[in-house]
Amino acid sequence: MCGMYTVYAIYNKQHNKIYIGQTGNLEERLKMHNEHVFKGYTSRFTGEWIIIYRETVDSRKKALFREKQLKSFRGRESIKKFIPR
Repeated sequence: MCGMYTVYAIYNKQHNKIYIGQTGNLEERLKMHNEHVFKGYTSRFTGEWIIIYRETVDSRKKALFREKQLKSFRGRESIKKFIPR
């Protein structure tokens, strides 16, 4: 399947948590995180998730690779500078 994919980081200020993921539809995915549709990491925390970082790539393979990079220690450190103060 081809198309554009977004690698993103969302932040929950209430719990000071970051989540990094990738999707073909960022607006719908953010809505799902905030409505606790996923029974995973983000659904454990109350409060609103907001987008703090996004980048677009042209394939799912590239999105998965970039997601893995951002989930590394160095990647997470680079994402933290986008947390609103």
